[in-house]
Amino acid sequence: MDKTAPLIGILLYPGAQVSAVLGLTDLFQIAGQSATHGDRLDVRHLRAEGDGPPKPVFDTAPQAAGDARCDVLILPPSLAPPITPAAAAPLAGWLRDRHAQGTVLASICAGAFLLGETGLLAGRAVTTHWTHAQDLQDRFPDARVDCDRLVIDGGDIVSAGGLMSWTDLGLKLVDRFLGPVAMARTARMLLVDPPGREQRFYSGFVPRLTHGDAAILKAQHFLQAHEGSEARLSVLASQAGLEERTFLRRFQKATGLTATDYAQRLRVAKAQELLQFGQQPIERIAWEVGYSDPGAFRKVFLRIVGLPPGEYRQRFHA
Repeated sequence: MDKTAPLIGILLYPGAQVSAVLGLTDLFQIAGQSATHGDRLDVRHLRAEGDGPPKPVFDTAPQAAGDARCDVLILPPSLAPPITPAAAAPLAGWLRDRHAQGTVLASICAGAFLLGETGLLAGRAVTTHWTHAQDLQDRFPDARVDCDRLVIDGGDIVSAGGLMSWTDLGLKLVDRFLGPVAMARTARMLLVDPPGREQRFYSGFVPRLTHGDAAILKAQHFLQAHEGSEARLSVLASQAGLEERTFLRRFQKATGLTATDYAQRLRVAKAQELLQFGQQPIERIAWEVGYSDPGAFRKVFLRIVGLPPGEYRQRFHA
């Protein structure tokens, strides 16, 4: 094996999504064909079985030494529920050791739960699929879960959000090891967008409803029923049966958002639906979701979604 070729390991842990494993393998092969000067990326699949360390089961460079250190270890997504702490335990120490030896650890979607079991996410930003965000934060409270972003590159730890974000992670690694020209050529060959998308373009607002504060839940139900259009503090506090200052404090503690931001997200979620499935002008949609000033609506929409309303409609109109 050419010792200068980076070695990308992909971990076949219980429940790992096989299509992502094979897709990444093909992506890295295409990247090598797109690179100049004969550069390439070698790929190794390692299967986790029992309590022992994962064993190589496939190499794109068969002559590679079985104990060669991987430059990157990818923890792919899973179609099953996130890996349990018990199932992850035999792998967590092994991954920590690889990281201590200089291997970059990279997770995709629910692979972030396996990454979290290493203990390496304390104080670090990490992303996962937006539907897993609260479960990941609850399980690893010292991590900073940010599911607005599709890829978070922390240098030695990289995470990607959704099931198909393996393409974004793969291209990010191609850029790192083979350069931007090879990355752009690979993206063009695969007909996928180069890195730069954000997960919030695709995610919906999933309110936190299992916090256990019955008074705040009453206010949330009221906000949901009115799609955020009635968000006066006096009304919400009355719905919750609380004094206003107490309501504000408990609402943010329970939901992770201020009442104003919560209502804005409900309004924007309704606007996304109208933009996707309707033909109304943006000014009319702004009015329908509670904004008399279309300019203010556009600013709030851009802040929450990451795209202006017009561009959102162009991308996602059904």
